[in-house]
Amino acid sequence: MILHELIDYPTLRIIWWALIGVLLIGFAMTDGFDLGVGVLSPFVARTDMERRIALNAIGPVWEGNQVWLILGGGAIFAAWPPLYAVSFSGFYLAMFLVLAALILRPVGMKYRSKRPEAAWRARWDAALFVAGFVPSLIFGVAVGNALVGAPFYFTTEMVPRYAGSFLGLLGPFPLLCGVLAVSMVVMHGGAWLTLKTDGPIAERSRRYGSMAALAVMVLFALGGLVVWLLLDGYRITSPIVTDGPSNPLLKSVVREPGAWMTNYRTYPWMLIAPAAGFIGAAGAWLGMRARSEVGTLLLSKLSIFGVISTVGVSMFPFLLPSSHAPDASLTVWDSSSSHLTLFIMLVSTAIFLPIILAYTSWVYRVLWGKVTEEEIRRTTDSAY
Repeated sequence: MILHELIDYPTLRIIWWALIGVLLIGFAMTDGFDLGVGVLSPFVARTDMERRIALNAIGPVWEGNQVWLILGGGAIFAAWPPLYAVSFSGFYLAMFLVLAALILRPVGMKYRSKRPEAAWRARWDAALFVAGFVPSLIFGVAVGNALVGAPFYFTTEMVPRYAGSFLGLLGPFPLLCGVLAVSMVVMHGGAWLTLKTDGPIAERSRRYGSMAALAVMVLFALGGLVVWLLLDGYRITSPIVTDGPSNPLLKSVVREPGAWMTNYRTYPWMLIAPAAGFIGAAGAWLGMRARSEVGTLLLSKLSIFGVISTVGVSMFPFLLPSSHAPDASLTVWDSSSSHLTLFIMLVSTAIFLPIILAYTSWVYRVLWGKVTEEEIRRTTDSAY
């Protein structure tokens, strides 16, 4: 037996669908609180020293956290080439805005405290707010458009073509998802600041973080009602071939109301995902009000896991449906790399992902503890 045949093709496709979810959730759980601190900073940190404390709460870890986004993008490129081609080309302007905003973060973190002038620092504070708000909003809008369907198709030569515009992505439901994403990172950033800071910053973070947790519950419920009652989902009507070639045009797909709820009727255990989204947000709200720290952060992570997982299990096996040509929709069964490629990548992941997790855990353990004004004054040369 050839080595890569130890795991059959359909199973490898499922594994890589799950791994992409793990990487995206890992990014949201880690870099999510970095983005949230950027959004919260103008509201919870009102003096220059308070802003420096907030930045130093994420300063040692944000670069490592951002690696999860790079891993996710690389995994999509290698495991799901048609998905990469359609999303990174069709959503080019949106991706450019995300990258431009993310570039502001390292520049702002490094340059903000290089000069003492208030105007100089205020401009960089505004840049750091943009660096947190814009990517969060656009990532949420992207998820909303995945549920609605993106306007793309394939030519007879299997070249993807995008038939929409950037403004076309900003529909009511995608914007609702964008606001939900911003609320999630604000909740997560508030939970992180309550863990890493004391005094007025922590108190304000609890207040804004608890408000964001309530917003997450309300917006998540509203989004679920829209998906259930108003939004057309997608359903494969032709026989499903799980081990066939990666050609999205070899199937038939229809749009119909409520189709995104089918998996929950077929597999009731999938309701764990939305339940985790609500339970985590409610727990984070209660934790902030009870002045819990570690528990609040963990419950905030649970909410993020639940919300993102809900999208994945609702759409399965779809990765990115096409509103322009439903038959061209990308699914787990017809958009992956080859059997051998997926297997080699899985072996590499099994080796390197535990190393990344172990190193990340070690970093957080070493940097455990609260950021204080005294510490920043003591380490003026290295503090942000």
